[in-house]
Amino acid sequence: MIEFTTWDIAYNLLLAARWTVLLSLAAFVGGGLAALGLLAMRVSQRPALHRFVNGYVEVFQGTPLLMQLFLGFFGLPLLGIDVTPWAAAIVTLTLYTSAYLVDIWRGCVEAIPRGQWGAAASLGMTWTQQLRHVIWPQAWKIAVPPTVGFLVQVVKSTALTSIIGLTELTKTGNIITNAVFRPFPIYAMVALIYFAMCFPLTWYARVLERRYRAAKVR
Repeated sequence: MIEFTTWDIAYNLLLAARWTVLLSLAAFVGGGLAALGLLAMRVSQRPALHRFVNGYVEVFQGTPLLMQLFLGFFGLPLLGIDVTPWAAAIVTLTLYTSAYLVDIWRGCVEAIPRGQWGAAASLGMTWTQQLRHVIWPQAWKIAVPPTVGFLVQVVKSTALTSIIGLTELTKTGNIITNAVFRPFPIYAMVALIYFAMCFPLTWYARVLERRYRAAKVR
């Protein structure tokens, strides 16, 4: 049995947490950019684009993320596309994130009164200009709290990527546990690190939500 001190275990887990943070940011940024494109399609006046986005959201929200990771990692090689665990994890989490963000943002856009569209149109703005300059700036104030809150879900979801061999925080905890046979303290450390990453985001999302409500009351 390999001897690890508590400091050695904590140090290795903190090093692994870097990859969890990096993966979360990559998925969130990529998913956010994809969601913006999907949002423009969803609020457009073309029914075919509506159906496409609705189908996209249904697929990724209606299937487990674990199955999506398996399909990405084991399915793409069947099509001749060789992928690493990192590539499969980033692509899958990006698609997963975009499906939820576009749903969150669609609700925020639809919360803006329809009269705002008409007022912008009366100024001679095109549909794209209406969305960019009038609707989205107002919707974004509503969207920030749930968007930050969803980032917590993305961080926690990265734990599933250990199944396809990605050595992030959870996988590193598994490896150390198999080496030293001390599961409780090691998984407790893993849980504390996840909590340290997620709690500030949860707290900030609540602060933003209270701030938005206060501004709305005024």
